[in-house]
Amino acid sequence: MSREFGAALVAEIPRLRRYARALTGDAARADDLVQDCLERAWSRLHLFRAGSALRPWLFSILHNLHANAARAFSRTPPGVDLDPDALGEAVAPAHDVQIELGELERALHRLPEEQRAVLLLVGLEQLSYQEAAEVLGVPIGTVMSRLSRARERLRGLLGGVEGPRLRRVK
Repeated sequence: MSREFGAALVAEIPRLRRYARALTGDAARADDLVQDCLERAWSRLHLFRAGSALRPWLFSILHNLHANAARAFSRTPPGVDLDPDALGEAVAPAHDVQIELGELERALHRLPEEQRAVLLLVGLEQLSYQEAAEVLGVPIGTVMSRLSRARERLRGLLGGVEGPRLRRVK
């Protein structure tokens, strides 16, 4: 089983990297997160149920590692990046598409973590509601609710309208 498992694991790396990058917003941290996820999955091979879907199991591991890292990060004081390459000149985006993608990325990172995770799992990674619920360890109704709120908030952030819309009641 370990050879087949290894091949299936390698096939999921691009999806894991994409989800990790969307969660962290940083390529280096995303790669570290994926590496930790792959290491954890390989060391916990005995916990994987044969016949079940590998992708939700891997996304659960990745999501939990990210949540643990976020909790640990919130307890540590902020540091200063002393990398000289990070101090280079910023280059303005040359195309409207790049600007729109930047706006989308900023808007995604303004969403609450729970909403962003559901939106990325269902919208970007195309997991079913049930698979997303398994990854996040919440009921399917919670996934649907968070997804609805995330989409609504994202529309507001991208459209320049922030906060809940007032509805007219007759």
